[in-house]
Amino acid sequence: MTTAAKQMTIPLTRPLVGEAEAEASRRPIMSGWLTQGPEVAAFEQEFAAYTGATYATAVSNCTTALHLALLTLGVAPGDEVITVSHSYVATANVVRYCHATPVFVDIEPATSNLDPTKIAAAITPQTRAILCVHQMGMPCDLAAILTIAQEHGVPVIEDAACASGSEILWQGKWQKIGQAHGDIACFSFHPRKVITTGDGGMITTNNPEYNAQFRLLRQHGMSVNDRVRHSANQVIFEEHAVIGYNYRMTDVQAAIGREQLKRLPTIVAARRRLGARYQQLLAAIPGLTLPHEPSWARTNWQSFWVRLPDHLDQREVMQGMLDRGVATRRGIMCAHREKPYQRDDGYDLPESERAQDRNIILPMYPQMTDEEQEYVVAMLTEVLL
Repeated sequence: MTTAAKQMTIPLTRPLVGEAEAEASRRPIMSGWLTQGPEVAAFEQEFAAYTGATYATAVSNCTTALHLALLTLGVAPGDEVITVSHSYVATANVVRYCHATPVFVDIEPATSNLDPTKIAAAITPQTRAILCVHQMGMPCDLAAILTIAQEHGVPVIEDAACASGSEILWQGKWQKIGQAHGDIACFSFHPRKVITTGDGGMITTNNPEYNAQFRLLRQHGMSVNDRVRHSANQVIFEEHAVIGYNYRMTDVQAAIGREQLKRLPTIVAARRRLGARYQQLLAAIPGLTLPHEPSWARTNWQSFWVRLPDHLDQREVMQGMLDRGVATRRGIMCAHREKPYQRDDGYDLPESERAQDRNIILPMYPQMTDEEQEYVVAMLTEVLL
């Protein structure tokens, strides 16, 4: 380890929060309305306006968002949902929550996203939905995916957990992910994401019936929401005609989210600058493969990954970086390798497995200085060479 390595400690990520979020959290605290209420309603309106979607529904996290999306599309026991194994296990788990079967297809190595050419062969009479993932903020090929989906009459859910602020060139115009180019898009506000509410999620759609169902199911199927009941000048008795869930976001979280949403353009701009610098600084390292941003996509660089040369051991490289003060993570996991999804006949997902085994994720956060980024690159160069 070099002497310089002792001079810095670089985390994988760091949320950009401050006095604005702290002050915003005072509003619901001092108002006495802490759970889902006026702050949630305002956050929903502002997020919908930002993405260009007609409707936005706030929920407790992206996993619950995806679950509600599948339920709303009618996914039920015996159904199949086409998706990727190469994603956090929540993407597959929500399919199992519906007692349906996730059908895994492989990814494109250049983007780490679902390979559209693999979808048609996976469609069966039991296919109820396609669940695509904008992995690490990189938009997937929605144009190709939606073409296939429409040919087969299958709805599309976008797992946009990492994609707040990402964009896609759509019919000649740049549009935000979340405008719901598919049927439904789901976002995460976990601290590792681009903006955070501590935890939390959002569902966007342009379908009023879907939106009404999200709102019904997130609050135990209650026919009247809290704001209506509490502001009414007459006594209202609510009904619970369906079995719902407690998937609500709190007003404290939403107040923080509203401030984070104001920061989002600045955060994305900083990440894109850092992503461009990584591309330049890492280009000279022999054998290192860098992520590809298609001409029709603008990622938010929620994460920046590199693929290691085949002769290097992933764990040893990561340990070497950690010894030098730099945190990294391995490539995105593959759900099919986890015990609940393993099967005797195995899976044919070579690119997904290769991405997990050969990729590492480098530090990235909007406060990152040029010096810190250059240090990460220097330490990676030292470890690899």
